[in-house]
Amino acid sequence: MTTCDRSFVVADPRFFAKAKGPFSAAVLADIAKAKVVPRKDGGIEPAGGYVGIAPIQAASMRDVSFLDNRRYLSLLDQTQAGLVIVESDFIKRVPSHCVALVTSDPYLAWSRVARLFYPSSAVIPGVHATASVASTALIDPSAQIEAFAVIGDNVEVGAGCFIGAHTIIGAGVRLGQACRIGSHVSMSYALVGNRVTVSHGSRIGQDGFGFALGPVSFETMPHLGRVILEDDVEIGANSTIDRGSVNDTIIGAGSRIDNLVQIGHNVQMGRCCIVVSQAGISGSTVLEDYVTVAAQAGLVGHIRIGNKVRVGAQCGVMSDVEAGQDVIGSPAMPVREFFRNVAVLRKLSKKWSKLVRGSSDLI
Repeated sequence: MTTCDRSFVVADPRFFAKAKGPFSAAVLADIAKAKVVPRKDGGIEPAGGYVGIAPIQAASMRDVSFLDNRRYLSLLDQTQAGLVIVESDFIKRVPSHCVALVTSDPYLAWSRVARLFYPSSAVIPGVHATASVASTALIDPSAQIEAFAVIGDNVEVGAGCFIGAHTIIGAGVRLGQACRIGSHVSMSYALVGNRVTVSHGSRIGQDGFGFALGPVSFETMPHLGRVILEDDVEIGANSTIDRGSVNDTIIGAGSRIDNLVQIGHNVQMGRCCIVVSQAGISGSTVLEDYVTVAAQAGLVGHIRIGNKVRVGAQCGVMSDVEAGQDVIGSPAMPVREFFRNVAVLRKLSKKWSKLVRGSSDLI
């Protein structure tokens, strides 16, 4: 294999630990919360069970795969997978040599099965010899701290935490249990819950963008708040979350922040919010629970976004949005209104084109 070989490999062993297992169909059905539908011959698994996972077009008889999109039904017809996770509407298309796991949410079931075969890498307790750990820091003996990490005064690192190479954890920061902090992260003025993941290169707790206009030039506002990352938050690579100025910046439990996202000072996000890549949320904006902000959207400061609002890609949100709405466009507006406006503009454009052509015919 050359360095640029494009041949397909599931979970290349150079990067991923060998798959756990094999597992029986009964174990997979239990973890996936799904119903087993046997092969045409009545069998439910190959001898020795299932040994791995693979995409539907590349799976073999000892592999598990899934399908949740009607557009790819032709791949289901041709698959060589031994077991396929599908919803009930697709069961008639499952080949006779396949076992099916039937569930209302194949993607969720696939996630659970994939994590069964490939669980997160284990934390190896210990502090690398090149790490710098302040004498006043409290590091749980079960935590792992990699090379050249810097742990400041009075930091608390909980049980089962992982802190990557070259990461800086500033004075007073507290990490709960089972947190995973990637390499080259800087974290300061932050209180972090349990099972929080912060990916490589992210910046947590720096000054926000706040200043006053003085008689001669700008004068920077002090930022005296913190960043609160509640339980089960995940933050992607190279994202930035500013600490509060006088209030705290809060990321609610279970929320997911993609790579390259900017969260301004005093922002308060509720539970299970999603913010997608290159989106920016300005200071003091409030997102209630289950809000989704799509890629490259921008939200101005000091507004409130209601429960379960969905903000479309490249949307510019300049005022409050009521709960349950889907908004797109810039300035943001409800989806139906946006497309109604587009339809009217198209009609006007066609009429104008006809008028222009008609006037030119008269010349």
